[in-house]
Amino acid sequence: MKIIDLEPGDPRLETELLPVLRELRPHLTPELFRDVYAEGHAQGLRFTAAYADDGQCVGVAGWRIVVNTSSLKNLYVDDLVTRETARSTGVGQALVAHLEGRARAAGCHELNLDSGTHRTGAHRFYLRERFDIVAFNFSRELRPLAP
Repeated sequence: MKIIDLEPGDPRLETELLPVLRELRPHLTPELFRDVYAEGHAQGLRFTAAYADDGQCVGVAGWRIVVNTSSLKNLYVDDLVTRETARSTGVGQALVAHLEGRARAAGCHELNLDSGTHRTGAHRFYLRERFDIVAFNFSRELRPLAP
């Protein structure tokens, strides 16, 4: 398995990485993904892709280094997805190990992520990978104000 970072503008983002990412984020169109990565890259967003020996993209991690008062410096995983046909083959484990190495090299104190409450299979994976459930994540949708 080969794990590499893809920078904004790399054509593999749309042709290879995005189809895998859309298994987790089906709302992403190529245009929206370009816009999100362009703005997010300036905020530290990076995308890492895992490639099988046959050259097929089989896993994706979107991540960033974050400094805050709760965990000080951490590597936050925005997205972690393995292509459905490659699940349970070690792709997710390899991506987590890769991200942990990056976090340690950057002096991070934690590797953390949020996961939707309905993603029970992913939760089993995270618990097997020694992640702890340490918080609840609350969200409020902001709709445009009426004129």
